[in-house]
Amino acid sequence: MSERSAAVMDRNLALEAVRITEATALAASRLMGRGDERAADEAAVEAMHSALNTLNVRGTVIIGEGEPDEAERLFNGQQIGAAQGDPTIDIILSPLEGSTICAKGGYNALAVMAMAGQGAFLNAPAVYMDKIAVGPGLPPGVVDLDETPHNNLKRLAEAKQVPVSDLLICILDRPRHEDLIDKVREAGARVMLIADGDVSGVIATALPDTGVDMYVGVGGAREGVLAAAALACMGGQMQGRLVCRNEDDRNRALRRGIADLSHKYDMAEMAKGDVMFAATGVTDGVILRGVRRSKGRATTHSMVVRSTTGTVRFIDAQHDSERKAGHGWLGR
Repeated sequence: MSERSAAVMDRNLALEAVRITEATALAASRLMGRGDERAADEAAVEAMHSALNTLNVRGTVIIGEGEPDEAERLFNGQQIGAAQGDPTIDIILSPLEGSTICAKGGYNALAVMAMAGQGAFLNAPAVYMDKIAVGPGLPPGVVDLDETPHNNLKRLAEAKQVPVSDLLICILDRPRHEDLIDKVREAGARVMLIADGDVSGVIATALPDTGVDMYVGVGGAREGVLAAAALACMGGQMQGRLVCRNEDDRNRALRRGIADLSHKYDMAEMAKGDVMFAATGVTDGVILRGVRRSKGRATTHSMVVRSTTGTVRFIDAQHDSERKAGHGWLGR
């Protein structure tokens, strides 16, 4: 990270970042339960794009909605922000993590973003990633992506000084995880299956009130880097390895300069330096409540954390729709 980029991150961008995820969640929540995930996603993208362009920074979207030929806004490489020239910051984002969830009125939909100095984030392609994550306060390397579920659970239980049967393991509910789920249960641990939203599943390992001890399984690489950004701020541990299913996936990785597809990334390789992470709940989830609306007002529930301090702040905000009307993205 350059000194000038670091100087930008020294400013307190926390409130501005939360305002961005709040505006995004508010926009997406209007489509919650309407059965149209594309419309919900488009509303979130439009709101986040507008909000980001009010920030007095010069930012580059490192991981966004896709390549320039795949997305109209918030595409990979897009320059955003109100400032001109250097310094610049890198941004990774998911305007609506869980568009299907939002459309169905389900559980764990979030508006998420992270910022850091240049070169801080793994430039991950739009492929899958095999992931394993645990929270803070544990010995380094207590779990490993290359270990068996049985060994990982045994070591984690020993580190936490609890029986394996007390452990709660979060896994995406997918056919590809049937064998993994069986092995975790055979080892004696409990399983919490989630329909989507593995960013929140990973973050849950770092928050004691969730009861989640470990996240494991294959999900999106973009979501993996976002989750690593959060855990880098919160002191957890995470490993990831890209999963390329076909030649198109391999070409996506090569275009991003990744030739060794067998490489196991640790958290510091996915998110390093002065990282700031923010998220707002769109629907209720394991870490955040969803948007509530009543009589012209909306309530949001957000979290923000920065790696230099590790302080996790939860923010409840009330928004007056009538007072904000006519103020662009703030009125959403």
